[in-house]
Amino acid sequence: MEIASKYNPAEVEGKWYQYWLDNGFFKSKPDGREPYTIVIPPPNVTGVLHMGHMLNNTIQDILIRRARMLGKNACWVPGTDHASIATEAKVVNRLAQQGIKKTDLTRDEFLKHAWEWKEEHGGIILKQLRKLGASCDWDRTAFTMDEKRSESVLKVFVDLFDKGLIYRGVRMVNWDPQALTALSDEEVIYKEEHSKLFYLRYKIEGEDGYAVVATTRPETIMGDTAMCINPNDPKNQHLKGKKVIVPLVNRVIPVIEDDYVDIEFGTGCLKVTPAHDVNDYMLGEKYNLPSIDIFNDNGTLSEAAGLYIGMDRFDVRTQIEKDLEAAGLLEKVEAYENKVGYSERTNVPIEPKLSMQWFLKMEHLAQIALTPVMNDDLKFYPPKFKNTYRHWMENIKDWCISRQLWWGHRIPAYYLPEGGYVVAETPEKALELAKQKNPALTMDDLRQDDDCLDTWFSSWLWPISLFDGINNPDNEEINYYYPTSDLVTGPDIIFFWVARMIMAGYEYRGDMPFKNVYFTGIVRDKLGRKMSKSLGNSPDPLLLIEQYGADGVRMGLMMAAPAGNDIPFDEALCEQGRNFNNKIWNAFRLIKGWTVDDTIAQPEASATAVKWFKMQLDKTIAEVDDLFSKYRLSEAMMVIYKLFWDEFSSWYLEMIKPGYQLPIDKETYQATLGFFDALLRLLHPFMPFITEELWQALEPRKEGESLMVALMPEVAPVDEAYLESFEIVKEIVSGVRTIRLQKNIPNKEELALQVLGGHNDAFNPVIAKMCNLSEITKTDDKAAGAVSFLVRTTEYAVPLGNMINVEEELAKLEEELKYQQGFLNSVLKKLSNESFVSKAPAKVIDMERKKQADAESKIKSIEESIAALKK
Repeated sequence: MEIASKYNPAEVEGKWYQYWLDNGFFKSKPDGREPYTIVIPPPNVTGVLHMGHMLNNTIQDILIRRARMLGKNACWVPGTDHASIATEAKVVNRLAQQGIKKTDLTRDEFLKHAWEWKEEHGGIILKQLRKLGASCDWDRTAFTMDEKRSESVLKVFVDLFDKGLIYRGVRMVNWDPQALTALSDEEVIYKEEHSKLFYLRYKIEGEDGYAVVATTRPETIMGDTAMCINPNDPKNQHLKGKKVIVPLVNRVIPVIEDDYVDIEFGTGCLKVTPAHDVNDYMLGEKYNLPSIDIFNDNGTLSEAAGLYIGMDRFDVRTQIEKDLEAAGLLEKVEAYENKVGYSERTNVPIEPKLSMQWFLKMEHLAQIALTPVMNDDLKFYPPKFKNTYRHWMENIKDWCISRQLWWGHRIPAYYLPEGGYVVAETPEKALELAKQKNPALTMDDLRQDDDCLDTWFSSWLWPISLFDGINNPDNEEINYYYPTSDLVTGPDIIFFWVARMIMAGYEYRGDMPFKNVYFTGIVRDKLGRKMSKSLGNSPDPLLLIEQYGADGVRMGLMMAAPAGNDIPFDEALCEQGRNFNNKIWNAFRLIKGWTVDDTIAQPEASATAVKWFKMQLDKTIAEVDDLFSKYRLSEAMMVIYKLFWDEFSSWYLEMIKPGYQLPIDKETYQATLGFFDALLRLLHPFMPFITEELWQALEPRKEGESLMVALMPEVAPVDEAYLESFEIVKEIVSGVRTIRLQKNIPNKEELALQVLGGHNDAFNPVIAKMCNLSEITKTDDKAAGAVSFLVRTTEYAVPLGNMINVEEELAKLEEELKYQQGFLNSVLKKLSNESFVSKAPAKVIDMERKKQADAESKIKSIEESIAALKK
């Protein structure tokens, strides 16, 4: 195979991806092997690839490819999420551009547009993942609203309802005035805001005085139905049993007492608006207060407000401040920092709102899902997220599972004409249940609930529903692939998704959904900001792949990606990844460029090099196995990177490289190809494309062979002492090379090396070759004019004869001697200081004594060199 002079990812990537697809290497069917399963965190069907997806899917692909090469039956299931709120918003916007309002359409007409959108955009992100090299079993691609998944969702809803865990009721919910739907607590993001604190005057009925209330939301006073004070508050005792008048509204409301009120906040008087605040709602329930809902669903004021009808809530806040001021009912306004809840999806401030919704009781589900994580039956990497998980589980609230949307799984509840409802998977089953109550009913009498289910209500079943484990709980696939092996996800959806999948797993399979959860970090830019479209700081992943190659980008991401820590992403990392690709390519071209001669014997230096590198490789294989077992993927990659760049390229290839235009012996050449093969196997999960290209070119391959399904090199025992001895060899070589550099002696000029002290001769052939030495001799006296260096406790000297300028050399040595003597004096001064010696830890004193011995040894060596030069 002709190897191009430069690596061109564009020519290689598409070719091998197609080859893998054509040969069915991504496919998985149950068999006798150990299964290794990952289910993809399903990206939104509306989505396109961003840097977070790139990181997450690179990690999944590394794990899947490695499992395949360990002989496991690797199955990576792809799919997309219908994303109710996000998708419905996109469809509504597109219709608006065509002059169509959602309200002008029937539900079925709207859904037709939504499905068209899904068909148009649904597959984009999965196609983009192929460019990254993602080795998913594409035949298994699922969608949270496809037939199997939809059946599973409705079955689970009915089951939980029948178990008494799902109920319907009017409760205070988080309302999104833009998406016009309820949200669960987890879909609300709290942001610090510069607000105002308004001090309002409520006239005391029948008296001249006022009670003053501090509030951040004066626009809700139209919904006030009481004022509350703390019974233990000395400054408000005079208000007990009184009534006050709501400013502008002129409604008379009672003063109630509850120790919920914070005496220190504001004036200690609290306005109670049961329809628009969670805590006020609880007070309203406790004291049986009326509840006035003053907002329309879109955040404008309703008829019930009586004032400012039809105005937006924030416009009312501006206007009411002026009106209160004009009426003399505004005491003062202060700047105030507070937290405001925003809708995660639409980024508008939410409204707490009383609303009829469907809820799932969480207490039982949280109990069954907490213990396995806390006991490490199901492991989190990094484990710090266990505390986050525990805190949420122990403070869990019921889950509001209904959404006022049309795109999603419609709630399978059917209302009867005479009141009441039945819950069933299909209209036919619903009619059967309804007839038990009234035999005269027909299908036309039933009205299905308009709401659909929260998106997460389908994705919490994902690891089970992908293998049809809800509809067919004992099928071959669910029994084989479940529990899945690893989940790779971001910590931001630990409650939305991870916790709920664990709940569903134990509720419906009596087992965990996955054995390990690997939490990725958040990808940030160089300034530490989260990457986002709105900030314009997120590079287009596909452009990065075009520029640096998929392997370069994968490597760049992994270089910066320790589990659970944020990833400071810089394009320079991709460049480093691309440079590494080029390094591998050039090393391959170098090896393949050698001529092999079967007749020549293996040189001693090469035999030593082969023995050493085999051990270095075996040591790395064991290290990589250990790091993968701890999910330290970035570190595993760096260990392989260093093995290739430093040990293989900088040392091994230099040691075995034949002389200019000379052949290499067959034994060394075969060993080198074997090492290259092993290195490609280790690198393949991280860099699938270049490794496949070079593995195919390493030796003739049959059609259908692939590195992808080759086995990982196995662990072998390592002689650590031998490797340690070789580190000394490297130091000797570096010492001689430094002298060449300092003295400007070209590599082609042979040098001699003198050894003063203990030295292992077994490595001499390697040292002689790497340093171009004519001889290595042991001596008690180094030659006049020799330059020396220390390795551990042994002195090595290079006689330079007439290669150096004696005067210049003497001047340098005198200067170095002066420095070392000064250094020694400072150390001796410390050691002669009784106060220091008596107080300093033994370790510190030992370190100072070692400094003393080193300096004395260096001084002795310099003085000898000076004496030799002066002879």
